[in-house]
Amino acid sequence: MRTQVAIIGGGPSGLTLSQLLNKAGIATVVLERKSRDYVLSRIRAGILEWGAVELFRTAGAGARMDREGIVHDGTCLASDGRLFRVDFHAACGKQVMVYGQTEITRDLYDAQDAIGASVITEADNVELHDVTGDKPFVTYSKDGVTHRIDCDYIAGCDGFHGVSRPTIPASVRREFEKVYPFGWLGLLSRTPPVHEELIYARTERGFALASMRNPLLSRYYVQVPLTDTVEAWSDEAFWDEFRRRMPEAIADSLVTGPSIEKSIAPLRSFVSEPLRWGRLFLCGDAGHIVPPTGAKGLNLAASDVHYLFEALKAHYERKDDEGLDRYSEKALARIWQAMRFSWSVTMMMHRFPGQSDYETRMQVTDLAQLEQSETARKLFAENYTGLPY
Repeated sequence: MRTQVAIIGGGPSGLTLSQLLNKAGIATVVLERKSRDYVLSRIRAGILEWGAVELFRTAGAGARMDREGIVHDGTCLASDGRLFRVDFHAACGKQVMVYGQTEITRDLYDAQDAIGASVITEADNVELHDVTGDKPFVTYSKDGVTHRIDCDYIAGCDGFHGVSRPTIPASVRREFEKVYPFGWLGLLSRTPPVHEELIYARTERGFALASMRNPLLSRYYVQVPLTDTVEAWSDEAFWDEFRRRMPEAIADSLVTGPSIEKSIAPLRSFVSEPLRWGRLFLCGDAGHIVPPTGAKGLNLAASDVHYLFEALKAHYERKDDEGLDRYSEKALARIWQAMRFSWSVTMMMHRFPGQSDYETRMQVTDLAQLEQSETARKLFAENYTGLPY
């Protein structure tokens, strides 16, 4: 089999890239090691920067998002029970949209099916070959048979544990990482959200987040030690702890119900450089991971896809390779800005083991500045809603 771009990974970044390229007349094959049902069962983030919203629209996968997504003009923050709001629209003239990553992925699969794109699921033993030469190719096995795909370029969209990043020699890769000493215990429930916008809460007991997927589906989180297990947290224990970390008026209006899903996600900040090696390009979690604080994971993948799509389009339409040559540089510049924002909000909102009184006062002071300073709110809003591509 031959194609122009082989895409490793059938999550949102791989599917969006495939959709955009096919609409531009550039052939792709997507390889995904899991089944479609498995991919669609994963619970992920639900806050879209407006640049991502427009990218999914351009890809032809935004119709249901526009019907069902919830536009937010701001978000709320709390510090030891005191609640205040950052108005994104007033601060920087932008918005975000609440629409679950699972739903985006479903829409992208439907869009790929509609145009007859080649998406191969349950592809095992994927290997990338000759990525620094003129004729790269990919091999994989399916149903016990080995297959080969010859291509011009390879897009590694296969996540943190995929094969794409390790294909870049360790002597070439430079990796930056910060692992946080806690995780987020998340609970999904068929209950109305406790508030019309998200609430990020800092307390002496730890961080909590009130989020949502739609008007009848809520997603809530509490910070927990990495030693905790999901089994140790009953629904009742979760709801009790969540109430303790919300401002009193919010806690009093909370509607609880049985959990649909519960999981604990560890937090880490990670960047691998470069994002290009020969004819291999890394997109999304294959090249970087951010803590969920600030909702940057899917949105960074979207900006990577934007840069790579525009670069490949210029190559095939005009034989202009500047975008390919500068892909890593441009993507990393935006990635590091999002890393800084995500790290700063994580440090401001969480209770760290052994945290000193001084460090607590700095958190309180940072939040007070955000509440009182128009300049601070503008900077927060610009980063939260998404820096320009």
